[in-house]
Amino acid sequence: MSAYVLLEDGERFDGEAVGARRPVTGEVVFTTGMSGYQESMTDPSFARQLITFTTAHVGNYGVSAAAWESDRVHAAGAIMREAVNTVDAPAAEQGWLDWLAAEDVPGIAGVDTRSLVRHIRSAGAMRGGIFPGEIPAADAMDLVKAEPSMVGRDLAREVGVDEPQAYGDEGGLRIVALDTGIKRAIIRNFVDRGVRLELYPGTTPAAELLARDSDGFFLVPGPGDPAALDYLVDTIRELLVRKPVFGICLGHQLLSRAAGLDTFKLPFGHRGANHPVKDLATGRIAITSQNHGFAVAGTPGARIESDLGAAELTHVNLYDGTVEGFRLLDVPAACVQYHPEAGPGPNDSLGLFDRFIGEFEHAA
Repeated sequence: MSAYVLLEDGERFDGEAVGARRPVTGEVVFTTGMSGYQESMTDPSFARQLITFTTAHVGNYGVSAAAWESDRVHAAGAIMREAVNTVDAPAAEQGWLDWLAAEDVPGIAGVDTRSLVRHIRSAGAMRGGIFPGEIPAADAMDLVKAEPSMVGRDLAREVGVDEPQAYGDEGGLRIVALDTGIKRAIIRNFVDRGVRLELYPGTTPAAELLARDSDGFFLVPGPGDPAALDYLVDTIRELLVRKPVFGICLGHQLLSRAAGLDTFKLPFGHRGANHPVKDLATGRIAITSQNHGFAVAGTPGARIESDLGAAELTHVNLYDGTVEGFRLLDVPAACVQYHPEAGPGPNDSLGLFDRFIGEFEHAA
């Protein structure tokens, strides 16, 4: 059954329909990871996005319950060069294409993904859609143009918990997290280190969070535009003067905005598992997993006077020089843009969880 990808600038890429046979629109982005396709589809940070996989084959090792990063599929659709439905890998519990269909997720295979990615790198990530071949292009374009822009879009409310949840045993370090789209791998890394992690909706007032009298606060990843989350930024400012605050990805952007820095939309984002990041304090370079379309404005290594006192931009992306880390010097608070949880990898930055926990313990 034929299908095609249509971008808002009129570019079209033809292929074969797989997964759910229905039209879908979203922001068309690409990820360079050679594995982790199921983790990507279930990562809340991919909400309302159509993922173009740059690796040549997707689905080689099937899918499994262990690879879910949340309780549902968040990505809008999958765009692939070649899709495989094998179930003969050791951990496979279901075929990739069968799983897409069962989860009602549209996909398309047989696409010239190299050409599509080169176009996005040139023109920027943009709205688009996957459409069955029988839908006229004019009708498809109307649907694409009806899709809201990612700029100014608050998606954190859509992916976070509705009610408080807790993970881990009582008796150890207790950290409260504002949930804007946490991944299970992050929860697992805290719990495995003896932390009790309490998740609260992102709309929870600061007074209620402080009443928990936790050892500190953690800001998690998530989708959408950080500039649309001023209610969260205001909450973070109240938390910072009372307890340690650390964060990753969207949490990094929100903490930076709480300190008075700006954020901006990247042309095509950073998505994949091969992004080199330099820690300016140690000189160490880590290969990191990333998934974000916005970044913090500033010059890495610069010391600034922020709204919350002295601050320093601590990490830099070696691909494009953008800010990958930030810390406040007058209060215990720091964050990184990348994903240290190794879900699915690489493992270079797992030690950040130990560093964060050490900072929480030191301030307790």
